[in-house]
Amino acid sequence: MEWLVVLAVIVVCVPLAAWLAQDSLLFFPQPVAPTTHLQANAAPLEITVPEGLRLRGWIVRGTARPAPTVLYFGGNAEEVSWTLSDARWPRGWTIVGVNYRGYGASEGRPSEAALKADALAVYDAVSSRDDVDRRRMVVFGRSLGTAIAAHLAAERQIAAAVLVSPYDSMVAVGRLHYPWLPVPLLLRHRFDASVDARRDHMPLLAIVGEDDTVIPPERSRALYDAWGGPKSWVAIAHAGHNDLGNDETFWGAVNRFLASR
Repeated sequence: MEWLVVLAVIVVCVPLAAWLAQDSLLFFPQPVAPTTHLQANAAPLEITVPEGLRLRGWIVRGTARPAPTVLYFGGNAEEVSWTLSDARWPRGWTIVGVNYRGYGASEGRPSEAALKADALAVYDAVSSRDDVDRRRMVVFGRSLGTAIAAHLAAERQIAAAVLVSPYDSMVAVGRLHYPWLPVPLLLRHRFDASVDARRDHMPLLAIVGEDDTVIPPERSRALYDAWGGPKSWVAIAHAGHNDLGNDETFWGAVNRFLASR
């Protein structure tokens, strides 16, 4: 009988521990470091959401006036200033990145509902600026941020989307990494991007790493297949989840896609 007790404890306690710890397994808030790596044309950006919390990030102004604009949504362990500082963004474009709640200097705690609502607030604030061309706003999501970008694209006027290492749902990804857990029953933050993808009819550029083991290409393909608009697929050989941007194929595809918008 002792083994039955041990089995019962495992069956109950392991899923319970996973349910309690899931926020810390999904979100990895990063502090903001000294921002000397940012370009001279980067300016702090603060947006207050309806709850009164302040989200903080940067706007890297493009040379065009008004400028076509990228709204960037990063990964689950990313502080966005590092991506915004990359010199390979097209110079004519304005690039906006705001850290998620609890990330960088942004206030609050992250959750699926909060991050999706915050994305709408960021869009509304940025699209009202005189130096932004509202007709040429592009969402750019990476990893976790691809579901947020897809949701924003379904809810607002967006010209195009770039999704790097996208996924169809966090449930599907969770099943791959935790096959012994009842993921559909436990997961609170489901990030079902495929639902929004079916409502998205603007052009999509999807970029994946062929050797990605965090979000395998088949999960990216499921999201890609659900997308309701014209789309193009770029797979980078020998690239994993975190080194896609090291390949010039990545930035070449991004710049060509933005140039055609």
